[in-house]
Amino acid sequence: MGQESSARSVADNGTGDRGIADEAAEVRRFAERLGVPGLVDVHTHFMPESVLRKVWGYFDSLGPLTGGITWPITYRREEDERVALLRRFGVRAFTAMLYPHKPGMARWLNGWAAEFAARTPDCLHTSTLFPEPGVTAYVREAVEQGARVFKAHVQVGAYDPADERLDPAWGMLAEAGVPVVIHCGSGPAPGKHTGPEPIARVLARHPRLRLVIAHLGMPEYEDFLELAERYPEVRLDTTVAFTDFSERLAPFPRRALPRLAGLGDRVLLGSDFPNIPYPYLHQLQALERLELGDPWLRAVCHDNGVELFGLG
Repeated sequence: MGQESSARSVADNGTGDRGIADEAAEVRRFAERLGVPGLVDVHTHFMPESVLRKVWGYFDSLGPLTGGITWPITYRREEDERVALLRRFGVRAFTAMLYPHKPGMARWLNGWAAEFAARTPDCLHTSTLFPEPGVTAYVREAVEQGARVFKAHVQVGAYDPADERLDPAWGMLAEAGVPVVIHCGSGPAPGKHTGPEPIARVLARHPRLRLVIAHLGMPEYEDFLELAERYPEVRLDTTVAFTDFSERLAPFPRRALPRLAGLGDRVLLGSDFPNIPYPYLHQLQALERLELGDPWLRAVCHDNGVELFGLG
């Protein structure tokens, strides 16, 4: 069965028990074929249920931040079911990508995320930030409490990542070596501060900042590849990229594949689980059909995450 038809067959089964069991077996076989003990997914979303329901409602409403695109949530399940599902997929480490859309939210979200990480040992302790008074203090507090990754969402937060209020926090995270997964590309819809230029100003000030560019910087793929080539601590995640869904909307330029291959030690698996409009398996198949080779796939789906987070 071809990769696209295989993904479609899982989708046709829905997310019922049989469909999930089949998909979980396929995902585990993918990892086994690569010879890795599981997957490391740097871009999964867990957040307070009240916030997540609003996020899902936004996707359902075809709002401007989704570009008016139909975006069904494939894994619309309760929190414990979503955690269990990632474990069934053999995901050995994942994140709680949560983010504020206004001042006054970030510290509260960080408190929730710390509690979630404490009760979910395979979730990397995730925190977030926003340009507001007190941001330096709560970022320091999160780092001291063991935060292992931060999430920044320039599109949803509608802020300039080079805002001077964030400057001390970026410096602190660079010094601590804590990675930041940042949505700063202009997909699925552009924002006032999306695109490569604002984040390039941040990197000019903090060249050792470990930024992980979400979605490969979609749709400005080549601009963000250039940033990764210029700054050795810049990485990219694969979230949604190369899937049938994204290739219809913002196809990755095939001329850039050699550059992506050359950055194989700094590309990380991301999925956007549970907020994806197709089966989890399809993201893996989309990477496989790039035909960049098993060593590249092993690095992206496992080894690079293990190294970045010291998972051993």
